Amino acid sequence: MIQYLLAIVIPYYKITFFKQTLESLANQTDKRFKVYIGNDASLENPENLINEYKNKFPIVYKRFSKNLGGISLVKQWERCFKLVENEKWITILGDDDVYGENVVESFYDNLKEIEQERIKVVRFATHKINSESVVFSEIFKHPKKETCLDFFSREVRSSLSEYFFNKKQLLKIGFKDLPLGWSADKLAVFEVSNFNFIFSINEAIISVRISENSISGGKGYDKQKLEAIYKYNYYIIDTYQSECSPSQYLSFSRDLNKSYLNSKIHFLRYLKINYLYLKKGDFSSVYNFQCEVYNSIKLKY
Repeated sequence: MIQYLLAIVIPYYKITFFKQTLESLANQTDKRFKVYIGNDASLENPENLINEYKNKFPIVYKRFSKNLGGISLVKQWERCFKLVENEKWITILGDDDVYGENVVESFYDNLKEIEQERIKVVRFATHKINSESVVFSEIFKHPKKETCLDFFSREVRSSLSEYFFNKKQLLKIGFKDLPLGWSADKLAVFEVSNFNFIFSINEAIISVRISENSISGGKGYDKQKLEAIYKYNYYIIDTYQSECSPSQYLSFSRDLNKSYLNSKIHFLRYLKINYLYLKKGDFSSVYNFQCEVYNSIKLKY
C-alpha cells in the first residue's frame, strides 16, 4: 500500500485553468500524494473534469453549499483542511497554478534532510505564467536554508502555492484572516517555521499564474490588498520586533510606513503607528514616520 505523506489541498472556485492544474498533478513523476478539493459553492461545476483524473491519483472531493471565499478566503482554506486525513505535510495549490513534473519527487528526495533538520516549511522555486501559460518572469530561487526574517526582509515575492507545511504545526498555528488572504501565506511562514529555517528546493518549479481571473492579476482588489499589507506589516513589528536584527526591523518599519502612505491617510491609524513605535522605545522611527507623513501631505497639497 502506498504511504501518502503529502496532502495537496485545492480550494476550488474557477474552472478556467483547472484542467491544467490537475494535469500537472497527473504528470508527477512521484504519485505519493493525495488531493483534497473543496468546492466553494462555485457555479462552475468541476465534477466531470475531476472524474477524468480519479484513476490517475487519489482525490477526495466535496462541494460546500455555502460560499465562504467571498467573505474570507482563509475560512475557506480552513474548512478544506478538515477534509485531510493522515498525511503529515500539507500544501494549498491554487486552482490555476501548475506543478513542474518533479515537484513531489523532489520533496521526497529531500524529506530525510528536512526531517533531520526539523524543518516545518518547505519552499519551491517559482516563476510566473500568464493566461496563455507563457512564462513571463525569471525563475525565483532561494538559499537552501534561510530564516523567515532574512527571506522577507529582502523583499522577495511569495505565493501560497509554493509552500509545503508541516500539517501538525500549520493546524496548530493557522492562518491570520487578512483581506483576500493577501500576505496570510507570509505570516504562516513566519509562525509555522517558528523561526527555524525555511528549506528551499530549487530543482523543481511551481508555475504561479497571474491573470485577470486571479487576485494577483485581477482588477478591483487594490484597496483590500493595501489593507492586508498594512495589517501584515503592523503585526510583524508589534509581535516579532524582538526577533528582528536592526536591519530587518528597519526594513519592516519602512514597509509599514509605506503601506500606510499607500492607503488613505487615516488619523487614528496614524496615532496607532506612532504609539506602536513609542511602545517599542523607537523614537527615531516615530520621527521618520512623521517626516514621511508630512512630506506625503505636502506633495499632495
